[in-house]
Amino acid sequence: MGIHHVALATSDLHATHAFYTEAMGFDVAKVVTAPTPGPGDGWARHVFYDTGSTGMIAFWDIHDDTFPEIKGAMSRSVGLPEWVNHLAFHATDDAHYEAARKRWAELGLDVVEVDHEFCRSIYTTDPNGTMVEWCQDSRDLDDSDRSAGLAALDVAEPTELDPAPHPEFLPGDRTKRPAWVTW
Repeated sequence: MGIHHVALATSDLHATHAFYTEAMGFDVAKVVTAPTPGPGDGWARHVFYDTGSTGMIAFWDIHDDTFPEIKGAMSRSVGLPEWVNHLAFHATDDAHYEAARKRWAELGLDVVEVDHEFCRSIYTTDPNGTMVEWCQDSRDLDDSDRSAGLAALDVAEPTELDPAPHPEFLPGDRTKRPAWVTW
């Protein structure tokens, strides 16, 4: 069973739309515009993007004065580092992964690349302050991975840690950034 969609709020639909279509290469699949439930007379747009895989990502563009200010950064808005809560999309093969990295470089976005041993990832940040990742599997996970994972769940305080990743920071060329990049 897969995920149908993940829905998040945005305070800037135009920048979010530009990022997810230009930087991520996603297409709009559906937009629903309806009144918001509750005591106010507000409305909201729910914008669904086809991720090119089995699930979608959607963003709420909310226009209702009874709602609090939208702070879309999934981690920073609750006091956590950016890397904690993030969105990871599947890069299907080397060509897909390299095309995503090239697309981000052409847009002048800062990128962090990490080899996690079982997968490799590139990361950047969307206009809402949420870390976004393209992740490509390096190998299949097997029964030994599952057994070790289950054993690790029962350890209250680990005595041995996996090696720390060695992120490589790839600064973007700020002169290439589109106007919608405001961070």
